[in-house]
Amino acid sequence: MYLIHAQFKGPAGALFPDTPTDALRMFALPEEQIEHLTIHACALPNPVLGIWARAESLALAEARAAAFCRRLLAHHHPLRNWTLQRAEVPLLAPLVQGRLGPAGTTSTPPDQRGK
Repeated sequence: MYLIHAQFKGPAGALFPDTPTDALRMFALPEEQIEHLTIHACALPNPVLGIWARAESLALAEARAAAFCRRLLAHHHPLRNWTLQRAEVPLLAPLVQGRLGPAGTTSTPPDQRGK
């Protein structure tokens, strides 16, 4: 199972539609094996749809998620003026690094620093 983040861009000032995820999932094809959706409407710089999908490979999961998103854009009326920016597995920080991005973080374990 893979978590794919699909980032969408809407018209200036538009909010991501408040559509229940069950309604969005109805656009998935059975062979896409999409198990769960999560909307992150306030994600920056653009809203993100989290897509949990089963697949034999990362590339296949990303391709299926992108196809599903293109179908949403084409057939789900509230998204008609939106575009798909990307559909890919998000990068995550190593556990020892903590949050991804803040200044001063490191991937070196505390007991190995300064050696």
